[in-house]
Amino acid sequence: MPDAVDLAVVLGAIPEPWSPRTVATVNDYDVRVVRALGEFTRHSHPETDEFFLVLSGRLTIRMDDGDVELGPGQFHVVPRGTPHQPVSTDGAEILLLEPSATVNTGDSPGELTAERRVR
Repeated sequence: MPDAVDLAVVLGAIPEPWSPRTVATVNDYDVRVVRALGEFTRHSHPETDEFFLVLSGRLTIRMDDGDVELGPGQFHVVPRGTPHQPVSTDGAEILLLEPSATVNTGDSPGELTAERRVR
């Protein structure tokens, strides 16, 4: 029988912010966790929506139409093609749901672009 996934253990093993880990795959989608701190790259995903669920801390998703403020237990879906910038001043732990082939920095590759890593 497979073991349960302990998100606290996975998150505790992530050495730096903005380095997502895939903790499960559901059909062709990754369930990813990431520690956030500071500002992430402004980007969009032209082919897919992006689901953000805050597990702990606070996250702001900056968008042209206004910022979305999230706390623990709150989520937001950024529609495909919408430019957005995740920001967490004091740190947050986040669960993401997106297609497995999705690159974390979308259409704006740079120093925060991360390879897909399975816990």
